[in-house]
Amino acid sequence: MGGDQGRGVGRGDRRRGDDHPPPRRRSRPPPLVRPPASGPVRRRAARREGGGGPGRDPQPGRPRRPAAGVTAPIAVLGPGAVGGFVAAALARSGAPVTVIARESTAQLIAREGIEVRSVGLGDFTAHPPAVPELSEPAGTLLVATKAGGLDAGLERVRADPALVVPLLNGLDHMVRLRERFPGRVAAGAIRIEADRPAPGRIVHTSPFLRIDLASEDAALRPGLEALAETLVAAEIPARVFDSEADVLWGKLVRLNALACTTSAWDVPLGDVRDDPERRAALEDCVREAVAVAEAEGASIRVETVLGELDAIHATLRTSMQRDIAAGRTPELDGIPGAVLRAAARHGLSCPTIARLTLRIAQRAGIEPPAAAREQAPA
Repeated sequence: MGGDQGRGVGRGDRRRGDDHPPPRRRSRPPPLVRPPASGPVRRRAARREGGGGPGRDPQPGRPRRPAAGVTAPIAVLGPGAVGGFVAAALARSGAPVTVIARESTAQLIAREGIEVRSVGLGDFTAHPPAVPELSEPAGTLLVATKAGGLDAGLERVRADPALVVPLLNGLDHMVRLRERFPGRVAAGAIRIEADRPAPGRIVHTSPFLRIDLASEDAALRPGLEALAETLVAAEIPARVFDSEADVLWGKLVRLNALACTTSAWDVPLGDVRDDPERRAALEDCVREAVAVAEAEGASIRVETVLGELDAIHATLRTSMQRDIAAGRTPELDGIPGAVLRAAARHGLSCPTIARLTLRIAQRAGIEPPAAAREQAPA
Protein backbone atom coordinates (compact mmCIF):
# COMPACT_ATOMS: atom_id res chain seq x y z
CA MET A 1 0.00 0.00 0.00
CA GLY A 2 1.47 3.36 -1.02
CA GLY A 3 2.58 6.02 1.40
CA ASP A 4 -0.46 8.19 0.66
CA GLN A 5 -2.85 5.27 0.44
CA GLY A 6 -5.52 5.63 3.09
CA ARG A 7 -5.45 3.42 6.15
CA GLY A 8 -8.30 2.62 8.48
CA VAL A 9 -10.96 2.03 5.83
CA GLY A 10 -14.41 1.32 7.21
CA ARG A 11 -16.89 -0.96 5.55
CA GLY A 12 -18.71 1.99 3.99
CA ASP A 13 -15.76 2.53 1.63
CA ARG A 14 -16.09 -0.96 0.24
CA ARG A 15 -19.82 -0.63 -0.26
CA ARG A 16 -19.78 2.69 -2.11
CA GLY A 17 -17.77 4.18 -4.93
CA ASP A 18 -16.58 7.20 -2.97
CA ASP A 19 -13.01 5.99 -2.56
CA HIS A 20 -10.27 7.80 -4.46
CA PRO A 21 -6.84 7.39 -2.85
CA PRO A 22 -4.10 9.66 -4.16
CA PRO A 23 -1.30 8.24 -6.33
CA ARG A 24 0.93 5.66 -4.74
CA ARG A 25 4.29 6.81 -3.47
CA ARG A 26 6.47 5.31 -0.77
CA SER A 27 5.69 1.82 0.40
CA ARG A 28 4.52 1.56 3.98
CA PRO A 29 2.79 -1.36 5.67
CA PRO A 30 -0.62 -0.31 6.97
CA PRO A 31 -1.58 -0.69 10.62
CA LEU A 32 -4.45 -3.01 11.31
CA VAL A 33 -7.78 -1.25 11.62
CA ARG A 34 -10.74 -3.57 11.77
CA PRO A 35 -14.04 -2.43 10.25
CA PRO A 36 -17.16 -2.57 12.41
CA ALA A 37 -18.61 -6.01 12.98
CA SER A 38 -21.68 -7.09 11.05
CA GLY A 39 -25.12 -6.20 12.34
CA PRO A 40 -25.89 -9.65 13.83
CA VAL A 41 -22.53 -9.74 15.59
CA ARG A 42 -23.10 -6.28 17.08
CA ARG A 43 -26.60 -7.22 18.20
CA ARG A 44 -25.37 -10.39 19.92
CA ALA A 45 -22.63 -8.41 21.64
CA ALA A 46 -25.13 -5.77 22.69
CA ARG A 47 -27.41 -8.41 24.21
CA ARG A 48 -24.46 -9.84 26.15
CA GLU A 49 -23.79 -6.36 27.54
CA GLY A 50 -27.43 -5.77 28.38
CA GLY A 51 -28.34 -3.66 25.34
CA GLY A 52 -30.78 -4.30 22.54
CA GLY A 53 -28.64 -3.58 19.48
CA PRO A 54 -27.20 -0.58 17.67
CA GLY A 55 -28.68 2.71 18.77
CA ARG A 56 -30.13 1.39 22.02
CA ASP A 57 -28.80 2.24 25.41
CA PRO A 58 -27.55 -0.59 27.65
CA GLN A 59 -29.57 -1.60 30.65
CA PRO A 60 -29.28 0.77 33.61
CA GLY A 61 -26.05 0.25 35.46
CA ARG A 62 -24.38 -1.48 32.52
CA PRO A 63 -22.20 1.07 30.68
CA ARG A 64 -21.25 0.45 27.09
CA ARG A 65 -17.83 -0.99 26.46
CA PRO A 66 -15.51 1.83 25.31
CA ALA A 67 -14.74 1.96 21.61
CA ALA A 68 -11.34 0.85 20.32
CA GLY A 69 -8.76 3.50 19.46
CA VAL A 70 -8.83 6.77 21.37
CA THR A 71 -9.12 6.36 25.14
CA ALA A 72 -8.44 10.00 26.09
CA PRO A 73 -11.54 12.21 25.91
CA ILE A 74 -12.65 13.58 22.54
CA ALA A 75 -14.25 17.02 22.41
CA VAL A 76 -16.41 18.14 19.49
CA LEU A 77 -16.67 21.90 19.01
CA GLY A 78 -19.86 22.85 17.17
CA PRO A 79 -22.77 20.35 17.15
CA GLY A 80 -24.16 21.35 13.75
CA ALA A 81 -24.86 18.89 10.96
CA VAL A 82 -21.26 17.64 10.92
CA GLY A 83 -20.27 17.97 14.56
CA GLY A 84 -23.61 16.76 15.86
CA PHE A 85 -23.54 13.68 13.66
CA VAL A 86 -19.96 12.77 14.57
CA ALA A 87 -20.50 13.37 18.29
CA ALA A 88 -23.68 11.30 18.32
CA ALA A 89 -22.08 8.42 16.42
CA LEU A 90 -19.08 8.43 18.76
CA ALA A 91 -21.29 8.52 21.84
CA ARG A 92 -23.40 5.65 20.52
CA SER A 93 -20.26 3.55 20.06
CA GLY A 94 -19.14 4.15 23.63
CA ALA A 95 -16.29 6.52 22.82
CA PRO A 96 -15.52 9.18 25.47
CA VAL A 97 -16.88 12.30 23.77
CA THR A 98 -18.05 15.71 24.98
CA VAL A 99 -19.87 18.36 22.95
CA ILE A 100 -18.94 22.06 23.24
CA ALA A 101 -21.76 24.39 22.28
CA ARG A 102 -23.49 27.63 23.15
CA GLU A 103 -25.15 27.61 26.55
CA SER A 104 -28.69 27.07 25.24
CA THR A 105 -27.63 24.30 22.85
CA ALA A 106 -25.50 22.60 25.50
CA GLN A 107 -28.46 22.60 27.90
CA LEU A 108 -30.77 21.17 25.23
CA ILE A 109 -28.34 18.36 24.37
CA ALA A 110 -27.73 17.60 28.04
CA ARG A 111 -31.48 17.36 28.55
CA GLU A 112 -32.67 15.66 25.35
CA GLY A 113 -29.57 14.29 23.64
CA ILE A 114 -28.81 14.41 19.92
CA GLU A 115 -31.45 12.80 17.74
CA VAL A 116 -30.08 11.35 14.50
CA ARG A 117 -31.96 10.09 11.47
CA SER A 118 -29.41 8.43 9.22
CA VAL A 119 -29.76 6.31 6.11
CA GLY A 120 -26.47 4.67 7.04
CA LEU A 121 -26.54 4.33 10.83
CA GLY A 122 -30.28 4.23 11.37
CA ASP A 123 -32.36 6.35 13.73
CA PHE A 124 -31.09 6.81 17.27
CA THR A 125 -30.67 9.31 20.09
CA ALA A 126 -27.28 9.69 21.76
CA HIS A 127 -26.58 11.43 25.04
CA PRO A 128 -23.02 12.80 25.05
CA PRO A 129 -22.14 15.27 27.80
CA ALA A 130 -22.51 18.85 26.57
CA VAL A 131 -20.79 21.91 28.03
CA PRO A 132 -20.63 25.61 27.11
CA GLU A 133 -16.83 25.60 27.33
CA LEU A 134 -14.00 23.09 27.49
CA SER A 135 -12.15 23.52 30.76
CA GLU A 136 -10.72 20.01 31.13
CA PRO A 137 -7.90 18.70 28.90
CA ALA A 138 -8.99 16.59 25.93
CA GLY A 139 -7.00 14.10 23.93
CA THR A 140 -8.53 15.23 20.62
CA LEU A 141 -10.49 18.34 19.68
CA LEU A 142 -12.65 17.94 16.57
CA VAL A 143 -13.49 21.41 15.26
CA ALA A 144 -16.78 21.38 13.36
CA THR A 145 -17.94 24.99 13.36
CA LYS A 146 -18.68 26.94 10.22
CA ALA A 147 -15.73 29.02 9.04
CA GLY A 148 -17.46 32.22 10.10
CA GLY A 149 -18.02 30.87 13.60
CA LEU A 150 -14.50 29.58 14.21
CA ASP A 151 -13.19 32.49 16.29
CA ALA A 152 -16.26 32.59 18.52
CA GLY A 153 -16.11 28.83 18.93
CA LEU A 154 -12.46 28.85 19.95
CA GLU A 155 -13.30 31.22 22.79
CA ARG A 156 -15.11 28.27 24.36
CA VAL A 157 -11.93 26.19 24.42
CA ARG A 158 -10.12 26.96 27.68
CA ALA A 159 -7.96 23.82 27.84
CA ASP A 160 -5.29 22.71 25.38
CA PRO A 161 -5.96 19.40 23.57
CA ALA A 162 -3.15 17.09 22.50
CA LEU A 163 -4.47 16.86 18.93
CA VAL A 164 -6.69 19.23 16.94
CA VAL A 165 -8.52 18.01 13.83
CA PRO A 166 -10.69 20.51 11.93
CA LEU A 167 -13.61 19.31 9.81
CA LEU A 168 -14.34 22.72 8.28
CA ASN A 169 -14.70 23.52 4.61
CA GLY A 170 -11.94 25.44 2.86
CA LEU A 171 -8.33 26.12 3.81
CA ASP A 172 -7.96 29.31 5.82
CA HIS A 173 -8.90 27.72 9.14
CA MET A 174 -5.61 25.80 9.19
CA VAL A 175 -3.60 28.99 9.69
CA ARG A 176 -5.89 30.23 12.45
CA LEU A 177 -5.83 26.92 14.31
CA ARG A 178 -2.06 26.56 14.06
CA GLU A 179 -1.65 30.00 15.54
CA ARG A 180 -3.81 28.96 18.48
CA PHE A 181 -2.51 25.38 18.89
CA PRO A 182 1.06 25.27 17.52
CA GLY A 183 2.36 21.78 16.80
CA ARG A 184 -0.99 20.09 17.45
CA VAL A 185 -3.09 20.60 14.32
CA ALA A 186 -3.59 17.94 11.65
CA ALA A 187 -5.65 18.16 8.47
CA GLY A 188 -9.12 16.68 8.34
CA ALA A 189 -11.96 16.56 5.83
CA ILE A 190 -15.38 14.98 6.07
CA ARG A 191 -17.56 13.89 3.19
CA ILE A 192 -21.18 13.79 4.27
CA GLU A 193 -24.61 14.92 3.18
CA ALA A 194 -26.36 16.04 6.34
CA ASP A 195 -28.48 18.84 7.74
CA ARG A 196 -29.40 20.17 11.17
CA PRO A 197 -33.04 21.27 10.92
CA ALA A 198 -33.03 22.24 14.61
CA PRO A 199 -30.56 22.19 17.51
CA GLY A 200 -29.92 18.62 18.58
CA ARG A 201 -31.59 17.18 15.46
CA ILE A 202 -29.42 15.74 12.67
CA VAL A 203 -30.59 14.29 9.36
CA HIS A 204 -28.03 12.26 7.39
CA THR A 205 -29.63 11.92 3.98
CA SER A 206 -27.36 9.64 1.93
CA PRO A 207 -24.92 6.76 2.54
CA PHE A 208 -22.22 9.23 1.58
CA LEU A 209 -19.82 9.31 4.56
CA ARG A 210 -16.05 9.38 5.09
CA ILE A 211 -13.43 11.26 7.09
CA ASP A 212 -9.91 11.73 5.71
CA LEU A 213 -7.04 12.65 8.05
CA ALA A 214 -3.42 13.64 7.41
CA SER A 215 -0.36 15.11 9.05
CA GLU A 216 3.16 15.62 7.84
CA ASP A 217 4.28 15.78 11.49
CA ALA A 218 5.32 12.30 12.60
CA ALA A 219 4.55 13.18 16.22
CA LEU A 220 0.84 13.52 15.40
CA ARG A 221 0.52 10.26 13.46
CA PRO A 222 -0.18 7.94 16.41
CA GLY A 223 -3.02 10.18 17.54
CA LEU A 224 -4.48 10.24 14.03
CA GLU A 225 -4.27 6.45 13.71
CA ALA A 226 -6.03 6.04 17.06
CA LEU A 227 -8.69 8.55 16.05
CA ALA A 228 -9.28 6.68 12.79
CA GLU A 229 -9.80 3.44 14.73
CA THR A 230 -12.29 5.15 17.00
CA LEU A 231 -14.22 6.61 14.07
CA VAL A 232 -14.34 3.26 12.30
CA ALA A 233 -15.64 1.63 15.49
CA ALA A 234 -18.40 4.27 15.43
CA GLU A 235 -19.26 3.24 11.84
CA ILE A 236 -17.70 6.36 10.32
CA PRO A 237 -15.23 5.25 7.62
CA ALA A 238 -11.89 6.97 8.21
CA ARG A 239 -8.52 7.00 6.47
CA VAL A 240 -5.10 8.44 7.30
CA PHE A 241 -2.90 9.92 4.58
CA ASP A 242 0.58 11.43 4.45
CA SER A 243 -0.30 14.54 2.43
CA GLU A 244 -2.29 17.32 4.06
CA ALA A 245 -2.63 19.05 0.69
CA ASP A 246 -4.24 15.96 -0.83
CA VAL A 247 -6.78 15.73 1.99
CA LEU A 248 -7.72 19.41 2.03
CA TRP A 249 -7.75 19.96 -1.72
CA GLY A 250 -9.27 16.56 -2.43
CA LYS A 251 -12.41 17.74 -0.70
CA LEU A 252 -12.25 21.40 -1.72
CA VAL A 253 -12.00 20.74 -5.47
CA ARG A 254 -15.05 18.53 -5.35
CA LEU A 255 -17.10 20.60 -2.90
CA ASN A 256 -16.35 23.84 -4.74
CA ALA A 257 -17.67 22.44 -8.02
CA LEU A 258 -20.79 21.10 -6.32
CA ALA A 259 -21.51 24.26 -4.32
CA CYS A 260 -20.83 26.72 -7.12
CA THR A 261 -22.96 25.04 -9.76
CA THR A 262 -25.92 23.92 -7.65
CA SER A 263 -26.09 27.25 -5.82
CA ALA A 264 -25.61 29.48 -8.87
CA TRP A 265 -28.72 27.99 -10.51
CA ASP A 266 -30.41 26.68 -7.34
CA VAL A 267 -30.97 23.23 -8.80
CA PRO A 268 -30.03 19.71 -7.68
CA LEU A 269 -26.90 18.09 -9.05
CA GLY A 270 -28.79 16.02 -11.59
CA ASP A 271 -30.08 19.17 -13.28
CA VAL A 272 -26.52 20.49 -13.45
CA ARG A 273 -25.23 17.32 -15.09
CA ASP A 274 -28.11 17.09 -17.58
CA ASP A 275 -27.88 20.65 -18.91
CA PRO A 276 -25.01 21.22 -21.39
CA GLU A 277 -24.22 24.75 -20.19
CA ARG A 278 -24.28 23.80 -16.52
CA ARG A 279 -22.34 20.60 -17.16
CA ALA A 280 -19.63 22.62 -18.91
CA ALA A 281 -19.45 24.95 -15.91
CA LEU A 282 -19.17 21.97 -13.55
CA GLU A 283 -16.24 20.57 -15.52
CA ASP A 284 -14.57 23.99 -15.76
CA CYS A 285 -14.85 24.43 -11.99
CA VAL A 286 -13.08 21.12 -11.49
CA ARG A 287 -10.32 21.85 -14.01
CA GLU A 288 -9.66 25.34 -12.66
CA ALA A 289 -9.52 24.16 -9.04
CA VAL A 290 -7.31 21.17 -9.89
CA ALA A 291 -4.78 23.51 -11.49
CA VAL A 292 -4.68 25.53 -8.27
CA ALA A 293 -4.47 22.38 -6.14
CA GLU A 294 -1.46 21.17 -8.13
CA ALA A 295 0.22 24.54 -7.63
CA GLU A 296 -0.39 24.09 -3.90
CA GLY A 297 1.33 20.69 -3.92
CA ALA A 298 -1.70 18.40 -4.08
CA SER A 299 -2.04 15.46 -6.43
CA ILE A 300 -5.63 15.55 -7.70
CA ARG A 301 -6.87 14.13 -11.01
CA VAL A 302 -9.62 15.85 -12.98
CA GLU A 303 -10.97 12.51 -14.23
CA THR A 304 -11.23 11.13 -10.71
CA VAL A 305 -13.19 14.11 -9.43
CA LEU A 306 -15.55 14.14 -12.42
CA GLY A 307 -16.13 10.41 -11.96
CA GLU A 308 -17.10 11.01 -8.34
CA LEU A 309 -19.46 13.83 -9.27
CA ASP A 310 -21.13 11.63 -11.87
CA ALA A 311 -21.63 8.87 -9.29
CA ILE A 312 -23.49 11.06 -6.77
CA HIS A 313 -27.28 10.76 -6.68
CA ALA A 314 -29.12 13.25 -8.87
CA THR A 315 -31.19 14.81 -6.07
CA LEU A 316 -28.21 16.11 -4.08
CA ARG A 317 -28.46 19.70 -2.86
CA THR A 318 -25.57 21.36 -1.10
CA SER A 319 -25.34 23.04 2.30
CA MET A 320 -24.66 26.30 0.47
CA GLN A 321 -28.07 26.02 -1.18
CA ARG A 322 -29.70 25.28 2.17
CA ASP A 323 -27.96 28.26 3.76
CA ILE A 324 -29.21 30.63 1.06
CA ALA A 325 -32.74 29.22 1.26
CA ALA A 326 -32.76 29.69 5.04
CA GLY A 327 -31.43 33.24 4.85
CA ARG A 328 -28.06 32.27 6.33
CA THR A 329 -24.76 33.56 4.97
CA PRO A 330 -23.33 30.98 2.55
CA GLU A 331 -19.67 29.96 2.80
CA LEU A 332 -18.65 31.83 -0.33
CA ASP A 333 -15.51 33.13 1.31
CA GLY A 334 -14.55 29.75 2.74
CA ILE A 335 -15.18 27.59 -0.34
CA PRO A 336 -14.80 29.36 -3.74
CA GLY A 337 -13.08 32.28 -2.03
CA ALA A 338 -10.35 29.96 -0.75
CA VAL A 339 -9.78 28.58 -4.25
CA LEU A 340 -9.67 32.04 -5.81
CA ARG A 341 -7.23 33.42 -3.23
CA ALA A 342 -4.94 30.43 -3.70
CA ALA A 343 -5.12 30.93 -7.46
CA ALA A 344 -4.06 34.55 -7.07
CA ARG A 345 -1.07 33.50 -4.96
CA HIS A 346 0.20 31.42 -7.87
CA GLY A 347 -0.68 33.85 -10.64
CA LEU A 348 -3.55 31.66 -11.86
CA SER A 349 -7.07 32.65 -12.83
CA CYS A 350 -10.35 30.78 -12.30
CA PRO A 351 -12.87 32.65 -14.46
CA THR A 352 -15.71 30.14 -14.20
CA ILE A 353 -15.44 29.84 -10.42
CA ALA A 354 -15.29 33.64 -10.14
CA ARG A 355 -18.31 34.12 -12.40
CA LEU A 356 -20.44 31.63 -10.47
CA THR A 357 -19.31 33.11 -7.15
CA LEU A 358 -20.56 36.54 -8.25
CA ARG A 359 -23.86 35.01 -9.31
CA ILE A 360 -24.30 33.26 -5.95
CA ALA A 361 -23.42 36.43 -4.04
CA GLN A 362 -26.10 38.30 -5.97
CA ARG A 363 -28.66 35.58 -5.19
CA ALA A 364 -27.75 35.66 -1.50
CA GLY A 365 -27.61 39.46 -1.30
CA ILE A 366 -24.06 39.56 0.07
CA GLU A 367 -20.70 40.95 -0.98
CA PRO A 368 -18.61 38.45 -2.93
CA PRO A 369 -14.98 37.68 -2.07
CA ALA A 370 -12.71 40.34 -3.56
CA ALA A 371 -10.86 37.71 -5.59
CA ALA A 372 -14.08 36.88 -7.44
CA ARG A 373 -14.35 40.39 -8.84
CA GLU A 374 -10.68 40.36 -9.79
CA GLN A 375 -10.86 37.07 -11.71
CA ALA A 376 -14.33 37.20 -13.24
CA PRO A 377 -14.47 37.67 -17.03
CA ALA A 378 -15.17 41.23 -18.14
